[in-house]
This record gives sequence, C-alpha cells and structure tokens, in this order.
Amino acid sequence: MERQRSIKVLMFPWLAHGHISPFLELAKRLTDRNFQIYFCSTPVNLTSVKPKLSQKYSSSIKLVELHLPSLPDLPPHYHTTNGLALNLIPTLKKAFDMSSSSFSTILSTIKPDLLIYDFLQPWAPQLASCMNIPAVNFLSAGASMVSFVLHSIKYNGDDHDDEFLTTELHLSDSMEAKFAEMTESSPDEHIDRAVTCLERSNSLILIKSFRELEGKYLDYLSLSFAKKVVPIGPLVAQDTNPEDDSMDIINWLDKKEKSSTVFVSFGSEYYLTKEEMEEIAYGLELSKVNFIWVVRFPLGQKMAVEEALPKGFLERVGEKGMVVEDWAPQMKILGHSSIGGFGYGHITNQCLNRKIMELKENGELESNSEESKAEVEQDEGEFEEEEHDEPMTQKASRAEISLVSQRVLTVYEDENEKQTKTSSILNMTFKVTFVV
Repeated sequence: MERQRSIKVLMFPWLAHGHISPFLELAKRLTDRNFQIYFCSTPVNLTSVKPKLSQKYSSSIKLVELHLPSLPDLPPHYHTTNGLALNLIPTLKKAFDMSSSSFSTILSTIKPDLLIYDFLQPWAPQLASCMNIPAVNFLSAGASMVSFVLHSIKYNGDDHDDEFLTTELHLSDSMEAKFAEMTESSPDEHIDRAVTCLERSNSLILIKSFRELEGKYLDYLSLSFAKKVVPIGPLVAQDTNPEDDSMDIINWLDKKEKSSTVFVSFGSEYYLTKEEMEEIAYGLELSKVNFIWVVRFPLGQKMAVEEALPKGFLERVGEKGMVVEDWAPQMKILGHSSIGGFGYGHITNQCLNRKIMELKENGELESNSEESKAEVEQDEGEFEEEEHDEPMTQKASRAEISLVSQRVLTVYEDENEKQTKTSSILNMTFKVTFVV
C-alpha cells in the first residue's frame, strides 16, 4: 500500500519568543498527524528553537532561515525581540517588512500546501495568494482580548448590542487613555496590520484558546470576520529536557509547605526598571511569604543580581526567597505542590472573596471593597515604620505588592479545589493565578 504524502506546512511567527513558542508547540502537534513542518524565523531565533526539538522531530520539523537586511542599528544578532531595547522594535519591524522578498523566495522554493502566519505580516498571505498557496492566520493571544480591541476600534466606545464585551472587559482610566493614544497616533502600526492579517486568512482563523473558557468571544470573532474561528487548545509546552539544570530550584521547593510559595516572573522580554525592581523586592520582603523571583536584564545592561537589588535584600530574606537570573523552568515550578500563586506583570489581580483590587500605574490601589481599602491603609501604615535604604515614594508601593503576595496564598483553601481565578486580562498591572 502506497504511503500517503505528508502535507507540507510553512509556519511563520513574529520574531518574539512569546509567538515562536506557541507556533512551535502547534508544529509539534501537527507532525503527529502526518504534517511536514517548515519552521521559518531568523537565525538568531532558530538558535534558541533547536534545543527544544528532540530527536523525535528531527525529520518532521525543518528549520528555515529568514535573513533580514542588516540596518545600521540592527545587526543580525538583534533580529529578535529577545533582549532588544524598546526603541529598536520599530526598526526590527521595518527590517521584517523589508525581508518580504526573501520570504517570497522561501515560499517558491518550498511550495508548501499551507502557510500558517502571525498577526504582524499582512504581506505574507498576499505573497502566498499570488502562488495559489492557502494561508491561515494563527493568533497566540486570547479571544477575549482580541474581541475587546476589535470592538473598541469598530464602535469607538459607543454602546452596542454586544454588551458582554463592555461589561465584562473594561480598561481603567489610565489604560483607556493609553489605548486611545495608541490607536489614534499610529493605527497602521498597531491595529490595521493585525486586522488585515485576519481578513486575509483563508476561510478560517486558528487561535490558542478553548471554547469552554472563551466560547462567546470565539463566536464574536467568527461573526466579525465571517470566518470559522478554530480554538486549538492552550498549547502547553512539553518538557523536552527533564534532566536540565533546574534541580536546585526543585530541591528548594521540596522543602516548602504546600501552596506556600509565590512565583514571580515578568516574561522573557519585559525588563523591570531599577525603581520597579526595588519596589518588588521590598514588597516581597515585607510580605514574609516564600517566593521564587526571576529577574532579567536587557542586552548590554547586564549586572550582578546583588547590585540590582536593594542592599542586604538577599541576606534579609534568606531561605524564604530564591532569586533566579535570566531563566527558570516555569512549567516545572508551576507544577510543584508548594506553589500557591503566580504573579506577572501589568494586569490586575482578583482578591479574596472576589474583591477586586486594582494596582494603577500612578501607584494607587483601588478596591470595590471597603474592607480591602481599610486593609491597604492599615498595611501601608505599618510598613512605613520599616527602615530601608530608599524612601517610600516610588510608584506601585511595596505595601501594595506585599498585600498582593500575602493574599494570593490565602485564597481557596479547599485542597480538593483546583481552579484559576483572574479578572479581566485587560484591566491593569498585576495578575495572580491561583493554583491551590
């Protein structure tokens, strides 16, 4: 019996690891269904992809190099968002667009049966169409966020029949102003490109989500673009290297009580300012909870961890805290029984008994509960008596961070209950995922 020919798929994510990772996980799952994958990105990004491919995928996932033009401020080792200074992101996008002719050559050489592309390259499906290659957009962002942005742009904040979008998802005043500034100042850069990518997707749109969580938002997107929106699950990364160098972290966690530790990480491409790092450090110290905190520095600004943190911080927290530089095995950490909460940045948290506390960008903490407000005021009064090297004048005060850290470990004490509680991912500055 003649073996069926594998379907060739060219996968083309944006140059950020937060996009590359879900594309790679989708690629792995497609290989299990007799798809031959060609994974396209810049050489510097593919260098980090290679270790994530086990021998199992050596023949079914081929890496394809996309060479961007070398601009004066953007040599090849900067052809990635990882570690790239924010002021160079527009230059990277420009170089990415300039590589369209190189990508056209890749398309004509591989001749894939399908192109799966990201949100920032509307020229990719257009090139594929000229070669009669179907192209499908894959969204690695949640359906609720995409729906909210689309609705806000389409109706400009006016009331509309889709009331659930404006009642369940809303921006704080400061974020609403930033959102309006973003869409008005450069809509082509931030919105039009993404919408065009969705419009050019052939018949359907893939999205990293599942119907049980975001069913009505998936339906909204489907109606908006007159295309079938296919949720493909959360695409949780597989552990390709169980014998890595993370045993020191796991051994440290083994000594902690169940649900007693907070994991703090701001992603691989967000870098805290010195001011922010100091406030988080003081907040974690004052909370007196166990914690693992991953800290990172942008390219060219690397320093010793001890120098970046408040003087004496590591000595004062002792065995209660572990500070890890650059990278930590997130899946292993979150799967450990001693982890009771996961904090990561620029989103809001959901507190005890569904009392919402919102940490605003001006450093103020708002709550819909008088009890919560009273607790914040009391805690701030107590913390002001502590003596530290730096004054208590920074934004996002350590008292508020401490309160978040304490509360995350005191919610949902039923050991048989495992659930994730978050408020709207669009609200503000701190998100806590409960895993008790």
